[in-house]
Amino acid sequence: MPEDARERFLAAPRVGVLGVADPRGGDRAPLVVPVWYGYEPGGEVVVETGRETVKARLLRAAGRFSLCVQDERRPYRYVSVEGPVTAVEDPVDPAVREALAHRYLDPEEARAYLAATTAQLKDDIVFRMRPQRWRTADFAAFAADFAGAPEGAAPDAG
Repeated sequence: MPEDARERFLAAPRVGVLGVADPRGGDRAPLVVPVWYGYEPGGEVVVETGRETVKARLLRAAGRFSLCVQDERRPYRYVSVEGPVTAVEDPVDPAVREALAHRYLDPEEARAYLAATTAQLKDDIVFRMRPQRWRTADFAAFAADFAGAPEGAAPDAG
């Protein structure tokens, strides 16, 4: 994906899957959890979580994380970013929390959600990450090859 397309893709309101190293035991895989996140092209990834959650403890210890977002409709696309934690904001700024709610919910739902979860303002923190490495895929061209091929034929691998 070209740079501008990958940044627009990441900036769209999708649920992300956050991955962070989990050193709590030798046989543990990384912690991988779905999250709401914020991103503006050229900026940082913003993730809010509870101050005392496993996720927050692991993010502090690792000092970096990855985030993968995808489009589950055909043709499939994804963007994955990885980078260092650049800031931990404690407590969460109410404006950041409000922006995340309005990113994922319609205005009425966002207002109700924010009212019902005001206690989180004292319990939540924000992690900011500067994307260093990008991995992307857009299978539109691949799908077009198949769409034009006769049934049972594989596209030319070139």
